[in-house]
Amino acid sequence: MRAVILVIDSFGIGELPDADEYGDKGSNTALHVSENSKDGASWPNLQNFGLGNASMLLGNELKGCPPVRAPLASFGVMKEVSPGKDTTTGHWELAGIVLDKAFPVFPPEYPSFPPALISAFEKETGRKIIGNIAASGTAIIDELGEEHMRTGALICYTSADSVFQIAAHEDIVPIEELYRICEITRKLCDPYMVGRIIARPFEGQPGAFVRTSRRHDYSIALPETTILDHLQANLVKTTAVGKIGDIFNQQGIGKSWPDKGNAACIDRTAELLREGDDKKEFIFVNLVDTDMVYGHRRDVQGYHDAVRAVDDRLPGLTELMKDGDLLVITADHGCDPSFRGTDHTREHVPLLYFIKGKQGVDLGIRESFTDLSQSLTAFFGVASYKRGNLFMI
Repeated sequence: MRAVILVIDSFGIGELPDADEYGDKGSNTALHVSENSKDGASWPNLQNFGLGNASMLLGNELKGCPPVRAPLASFGVMKEVSPGKDTTTGHWELAGIVLDKAFPVFPPEYPSFPPALISAFEKETGRKIIGNIAASGTAIIDELGEEHMRTGALICYTSADSVFQIAAHEDIVPIEELYRICEITRKLCDPYMVGRIIARPFEGQPGAFVRTSRRHDYSIALPETTILDHLQANLVKTTAVGKIGDIFNQQGIGKSWPDKGNAACIDRTAELLREGDDKKEFIFVNLVDTDMVYGHRRDVQGYHDAVRAVDDRLPGLTELMKDGDLLVITADHGCDPSFRGTDHTREHVPLLYFIKGKQGVDLGIRESFTDLSQSLTAFFGVASYKRGNLFMI
């Protein structure tokens, strides 16, 4: 008995009722990608799962991905209760944590970081800072990479998320030193309640810098236990793929596979399904490319094609599932590539809940991501979780 959650990072499906408070009224990642891609959405397997049916619960028909009469998966959409629209908040709520206040963000204009934080950072790391502003990661590397290589100063920047990001060329700052600097920064940022510290290594020469695959996230400590801890305590094996381990600080995770990129993460998921035994196992997977590579860069066609690449792999995953196994496809927030700016968008997320051998039903509009955690307890036949309402399937 196995359950797999595939989080297609930032694949939102329509603005939340409070989206206007975040400047996101009118955002809809799935809809706008379908409308602005060449020939509309080409996601046949997600369509058969009921993605178009889920979108119609909010009154939006996806171009090229309309509802189907008998979807293979149970379908719905979920609202985020926690304030915010970032990776940590979304994944934590999927795992059962509801925050009462959003992680604080730094101001976007220079200087973004407080002088006391910068002073402590430079003293403890032994390196100066350049940047100190909200920026696109690729843009600021292009802008400041040559100065960084000449001086050894670290490129530090933030975004609309609660993050302190540190970019460094791997020939100038060895990767282990960059990770050590991030660990120092994590401790320095804890009093500020910063959600994540992110190592952003890159390589290449001026005019042709490329970020490498050795990104590493350092999340703030979890305020409580999650569904991962709960399942572990009830003898369910827990496995993380991609950046899930970083997001949860490895808490409640038996084995973490920090694969980089969607293709590698799906390969790992297939391997786990192929080699798994008959014991109960929960596999939590993040597919980051939609967000990191295409959403923030406002590349509509690239976003569409990244979803299509996931879509193409779904038949292979379902073939590896046994009768009674569960596959959930969802997201953590939006990042509408047709929307203004370069930041996440406050949206509902899709819920496609496929149990092999079972007919799908309409799950409606769920009032919290935590409904997923509660329903996992029913799936595995363990004690109820502390939050969330059970899917009636």
